[in-house]
Amino acid sequence: MTPSYFFRRLFLMALTLLCISAIIFAITGILPGNLAQVILGEYATPEALQALHQKMGLDRPYYVQYFSWLGNALQGDMGTALSMEQPITEVILFRLKNSAVIAFFSLTIVTCIAVPLGVWAGLHRNSLPDRLIQLSSYIGISIPEFATASLLIILLAGPVFSIFPSTGFVPMSENPLKSLYHMALPVLTLVVVLIAHIMRQTRSEMIQVLQTDYIRSARLKGLPERQVVYKHALRNALLPTVTVLALDVGYLIGSIVVVEEVFAYPGIGRLVVFAVQARDIPLLQSSVLVIASVYCIVNFLADIAYSFLNPKIRYK
Repeated sequence: MTPSYFFRRLFLMALTLLCISAIIFAITGILPGNLAQVILGEYATPEALQALHQKMGLDRPYYVQYFSWLGNALQGDMGTALSMEQPITEVILFRLKNSAVIAFFSLTIVTCIAVPLGVWAGLHRNSLPDRLIQLSSYIGISIPEFATASLLIILLAGPVFSIFPSTGFVPMSENPLKSLYHMALPVLTLVVVLIAHIMRQTRSEMIQVLQTDYIRSARLKGLPERQVVYKHALRNALLPTVTVLALDVGYLIGSIVVVEEVFAYPGIGRLVVFAVQARDIPLLQSSVLVIASVYCIVNFLADIAYSFLNPKIRYK
């Protein structure tokens, strides 16, 4: 990877986030309701509403409000959550850390299980174990998250097998073992949902790569099958899998709202739902912007990983 490509990608990522921030600010700005009314309540007098409008700068032009908000966000000051009366930065960092822990364990388990199974299924195409793997992946994709979570609660947290708690949260710094115990069901739910995607992607790419000309040439040269598979085929087959994993990180950080709601887990996805319900516009704007930033950064890291998996790729 050349330095010019690296800095160009950074510039494009910054430009993307700038556009996203403008869209977020515009959409939340046209939502029905009045921010001053939310703060003061429905019985506030017009004089009090007007005074608060001026104090918060809501009477200024849209672009002035936007650049003021963006400038403060770039300095780490996202304002105060109206519904909590706490600094938004502290609230988001706490929730983001919780979601990141679940995402880390989920992706680690999924990668360690789905990639080997996908590779094995691609090498033993149309065998009985391969068909069983395909069937299980179809089932995993077709079942929605809330159904998987509810089923796991019934099986592993119900009156018959009360192994794990169905709700609750314990910080990792307070008691690591108890924290892992409470995260078991949310992580297991995400693993069941994501493992099917990664396994199918790895299997299909492995089958496609094994049919290419350079793999046939490597076999005709008399190279050992193990070297052909793991040195030549696997690295190219994993490139699309890396893309899917990068996309799944964005899904795990911001789109696990259902899982966090079912298990009452204090993550950033549940924070977005709370901000919408409480009509906390500053908290909603900042939360969505942070999720978009994580998504862009992870995709940028996926591009870097491409060059390590396949040395022939050169970004110029």
